Amino acid sequence: MRKYIFSACILTFASSALSAQNNAQQPDSIEEAETLQEVVVSSQGTRKMRYSAGNTELITAAELTRAACCNLGESFTTNPSVDVSYTDAATGARQIRLLGLAGTYVQMMTENIPNFRGAASPFGLGYIPGPWMQSISVSKGASSVKNGYESISGQINVEMRKPQLEPSLSVNAYLDHRMKAEINATGNLHFGDKWSGGLLLHGENSFKAHDGNGDGFMDMPKIRQVSAMNRWAYLSNNYVFQLALKYLDECRRSGQDEHIHTGSETDKPLYKIDIDTRRGEVFTKNAFIFDKENDGNIALILSGSYHHQKSKYGVKHYNVDQGNVYASLMFERKWNEIHSLSTGLSFNYDHYRENILLDASDPAFNTKDIEAVSGLYGQYTLNLDSKLIAMAGIRFDYSSLFHHVMVTPRIHVRWNPSDDFSFNISGGRGFRTAHVLAEHNYLLASSRSLNFYYRPLQESAWNYGAGASWTPSFLNGRYTLSAEYYFTNFRENVCMDFDSNPHAVNIYGQIGKSRSHTFQTELTARILPELTVTGAYRLTDVRTDYGSGMEQKPLTSRSKGLLTASWTPQMGLWQADVTLSINGGGRMPKPYELKDGTLSWNPTYRTFCTLNAQLTRNFRHWAVYIGGENLTGYTQKNPIIGASDPWGPNFDSTMIWGPLHGAVVYVGFRYNITKY
Repeated sequence: MRKYIFSACILTFASSALSAQNNAQQPDSIEEAETLQEVVVSSQGTRKMRYSAGNTELITAAELTRAACCNLGESFTTNPSVDVSYTDAATGARQIRLLGLAGTYVQMMTENIPNFRGAASPFGLGYIPGPWMQSISVSKGASSVKNGYESISGQINVEMRKPQLEPSLSVNAYLDHRMKAEINATGNLHFGDKWSGGLLLHGENSFKAHDGNGDGFMDMPKIRQVSAMNRWAYLSNNYVFQLALKYLDECRRSGQDEHIHTGSETDKPLYKIDIDTRRGEVFTKNAFIFDKENDGNIALILSGSYHHQKSKYGVKHYNVDQGNVYASLMFERKWNEIHSLSTGLSFNYDHYRENILLDASDPAFNTKDIEAVSGLYGQYTLNLDSKLIAMAGIRFDYSSLFHHVMVTPRIHVRWNPSDDFSFNISGGRGFRTAHVLAEHNYLLASSRSLNFYYRPLQESAWNYGAGASWTPSFLNGRYTLSAEYYFTNFRENVCMDFDSNPHAVNIYGQIGKSRSHTFQTELTARILPELTVTGAYRLTDVRTDYGSGMEQKPLTSRSKGLLTASWTPQMGLWQADVTLSINGGGRMPKPYELKDGTLSWNPTYRTFCTLNAQLTRNFRHWAVYIGGENLTGYTQKNPIIGASDPWGPNFDSTMIWGPLHGAVVYVGFRYNITKY
């Protein structure tokens, strides 16, 4: 009985925007939440949250074990909605693409707290180890106004392992043939009936540099990272408290390495890239429950982070310090089974200090930017017996940097006429402050000159979406077919123009000259009790005006196909997972002619395929696995332009559209013991 009371307290806390699921899709009662939670935890794979107003997918912990999933950036291998690609061939920076748009337009959150913004965005996908994650929710399009104004293409929220779960100890280790090793350990204990504490540890190291294509540059950077997170929870009938502290120390070494460089001996030094990062985070959550039956509560969230990064690209350098403080005060209550209301106040403070050297012949210079944004919101939800669910919200935020009020309306409607069919529509607006170098400092790994205004720019866009799904009952619910379409129209956007000058990047703000169309269809079939197959196809059209009319955005694939299968024979003792990804072609930035009359690169790139596979053997407390990534061995030829002369005018490592390394084979084990 105590276990169920304990679970109810956790789920009540979830209704105050602190749950494992996105705030836009809160259940309407503790009983309903408990049912949904049980289904999610015990089920394998990705779950679409049908009884929520928005279009949200929940990636469970079971889904994350279908691949090596060393960090957040590697967690979307089997997901057809989210792409993760490298931004350049030198630093190892990765970015998410959702609805065809770069990850800067996705609001990243940890436990429903905005995170990894600004200076943390280039490498933030590597800051959360996979074994630390309990679940990931992906909300497409305009999301809830509760978490702020920044979501344009969607929200991705990561829930970490909770200390209030059953006491347990988990260990995960990984090693691949490139001599990259990782080890993770998580554990938690209970101190009486109300207090619990948890510790999460992570370490990784790349022991060897590799140069598979022989261009003298490392294919992937050597990364050394250690991080730790300590969290505490107190749960009572009327008050819930959480506290977490996290610290990360990371070193990236890339570029030319004396052990792999085979170029001719010259008096020029090796081109090296060094990026050192120290990051600290802290947050606390408080929920005061005054009406448990109607989910009535007042919640206060406080968080802070400090990000220190020193980076060197050859003779260039970029150093940045970013401090952030965030606060959110929320009130929520159901007035009956039909109507519920959420209102709140928020405050976000960002402080940037940058030290920049772009040319050895010029002196370094400093910039400083401060933005304080205070806001308020209101959100109303209508639920007619889960047949019709509508959620409408609006928020007002004032920016001290741009001196104006941002008005952000958003609406979601879902109609479930029967158990077989579901339809949803959404619309809303989003804003974001763009810090160009903080978010794109990988551009310094190029001889291109950077022409831009050094102060932040503001972007805004409207997003509209519609979708439908069909799960035919006459097939016992074993098949689900879905389709969706999203349109994003920018009112103000930051244009990164690689076309106008092949030896420069022109970065500027423009009005209403960028848009995105995305159509996706997906079929999931449980062919046998042990075999589940998912096939998906996505068509994307992203266009921007670079001065000569709307053109397809470069380095963006127009289509993607995904086929993934999971087979769990012998009552789950074995698990085999295979994922085939077919990435469509696209446009390159306009090339230029070399001295011999040939083009610097092809104007377009072609379709390519990648194959991932993993085999797992499960024991009572153990699991061992072996797998491979990019087993087709496909790599982009000559990913670094002018690699033979990185100090020359043609050097460019940012023309990336495909895989940078060949097949990778890995092994690992998982150990978990739970005290019942």
